[in-house]
Amino acid sequence: MTRRKRPPEGRAFAVSTFRDPASWLPGFITYLDAECGMAKNTLSAYGRDLARFFAWNRDNGKVGIHDIGVPTITSFLDYLQNLGLAASSVGRNLVAVRMFFRFLMLEGVVAESTVDLVSSPKLWERLPKVLSPEMVDALLVAPIGPIDRYYLRDRALLAVMYATGCRVSEVVGLKQQDVQLDESYCRCTGKGNKQRLVSLNPVATDAIQKYLDQERPDLVVVAGSDSGNLFLTRSGRIMNRESIWALVQRYAARIGCPQEVGPHTLRHSFATHLLAGGADIRALQEMLGHSSIRTTQIYTHVEHSRLKAVHKQCHPRG
Repeated sequence: MTRRKRPPEGRAFAVSTFRDPASWLPGFITYLDAECGMAKNTLSAYGRDLARFFAWNRDNGKVGIHDIGVPTITSFLDYLQNLGLAASSVGRNLVAVRMFFRFLMLEGVVAESTVDLVSSPKLWERLPKVLSPEMVDALLVAPIGPIDRYYLRDRALLAVMYATGCRVSEVVGLKQQDVQLDESYCRCTGKGNKQRLVSLNPVATDAIQKYLDQERPDLVVVAGSDSGNLFLTRSGRIMNRESIWALVQRYAARIGCPQEVGPHTLRHSFATHLLAGGADIRALQEMLGHSSIRTTQIYTHVEHSRLKAVHKQCHPRG
């Protein structure tokens, strides 16, 4: 049997001629979108990570695809760590480069890639920050009229995020037709365009109904047309992730939250409070839209950490 020729040590074997790796980026993004069905936010993240890699690669004089191998990738990872990026961000950059080279292999650009030989940096476990149930209760009623012009919308938005545990991108994408108040659920579209049904509690359904009855019609009039999205800006347009982040942080500061709070804090709090109430972790995985149970298991550590703190504070021998 004839053995395939191995690539030069530490390099990806190049089939094509000398060419800037960045020239394959549009085809790679199209591949992720059309064939892998990745979400737009994921495509944007991969595009940003690879653009940074290509820029670094050019600055270091390593333009050709055949020059990218283990030494190049490890140097790039060192560069990212020196920038102060978290281990999780460094690992995501490596995943982007690794998937890019797998795409090049599928296209016949390279015969094989030594990038797969580079292991991901060891990730330390970071427990997500959560709010206490009492702090969540205060946050949900923080929007008040007439101080806040569209306080009913803001109350509905906060209530939906905590009641469902949805990601901010999923809340942005909610359509009015996705919400079934009579049945107390809504349909959200998560990563990879996967849809799931999430329950709404009475607080959320009541808040949404008041917003739909009293504020949303006025917002539609301002816009001159109805996009169909559930949550609208003061100009009647679709809310974006940044505006929701600013909204959550404003109300969190108003009630005196001791830490920086964002939309994902409500998602973390939702999951942790459900586990504390006895929810099954498999059910929680489905509610959060996690593809892997390992992602959901982080919340078991959060709850364990909280219980340890309570024990240390309250136990007479603590």
